[in-house]
Amino acid sequence: MKKASPFIAGLVILLVAFLPLPVAAQDAIDGVTGFPRQPLHVAAWPGGKKVAVSFALFVEAFGFGQGPVFRPDLASRNPDLVNEAFREYAIHWGIARVGRLFKEMEVPLSIVLNAEFPDKYPSVWKEFRATQPKGPIIAHGINNTSQLLPLGRSVAEQKVYIHRTLDIIAAATGVRSAGWSSPSVYSNGDTMRAIAGEGITYTLDQMDSDIISRLETPDGPVVCLPYPVVTVDMGQYLARMKTSVEVEGVWLDYVSELANESRAASAREATTVVIGIHPFEVGTPDGAAALRRVLTHFKMDDAVWLTDTDSILKTADPK
Repeated sequence: MKKASPFIAGLVILLVAFLPLPVAAQDAIDGVTGFPRQPLHVAAWPGGKKVAVSFALFVEAFGFGQGPVFRPDLASRNPDLVNEAFREYAIHWGIARVGRLFKEMEVPLSIVLNAEFPDKYPSVWKEFRATQPKGPIIAHGINNTSQLLPLGRSVAEQKVYIHRTLDIIAAATGVRSAGWSSPSVYSNGDTMRAIAGEGITYTLDQMDSDIISRLETPDGPVVCLPYPVVTVDMGQYLARMKTSVEVEGVWLDYVSELANESRAASAREATTVVIGIHPFEVGTPDGAAALRRVLTHFKMDDAVWLTDTDSILKTADPK
């Protein structure tokens, strides 16, 4: 038998050594912020589970004539009745439907909240919160259109904006948020410094990993929970024109493959997925039906831990 070359043998050793580690290719310096970023290694989640999944419902305020568009061909109309109805249905019918579904299924739900929402839609918020009284509230800026982060200014100005967001949410809900998601997923390195300085402990703004990491900013550390681009329903639904059934397939395949990988290599560390959901998609009857099937499937998977973002943080970084 022909003997393998030293190069090939060395390559095989390297591959074997790094195969169980999904963080091997992750840079130690975050590419967006330039700050040091290190993985938080979790061998397994509670009950020996290997994949933590948290659904995060975005509860957002846009304003008349602003926000997501279902029919771009009609967006130039004034008034744009079709797209306005699309948004209003999501707010007045979709949010409550999602809250009821998670309550019925006994699955934790995380809430990503624009600060303006509870005061702008008090009856909607009251009905929804009654179904999810313990859901962690992740601050999501003031609104999603006219009052976004003051990017390109200073860290100090972003701190003022973030502090105001936290104050408004606390006054309306009685909760001081520990998590942050930048409105319209639009932030920069100054944002990470500012949220750390204002006492935020974790963020959904980092979207490039299967595992949790800690970002070390000059104003303190921030834990980054994986929030994958491809699992966000709005991107699939509006930008890629996927149906609710097709989005269902994305979620099932994404999480199931992570679970399969953990079964194939038990030494691999535990992974995390925060799945962003919006009432425009999952708040419709067909969207809710698809989500119900997904939740039913995940509840039966012995590798999947259905939980919320605060619980993930407390387990991964208890200090």
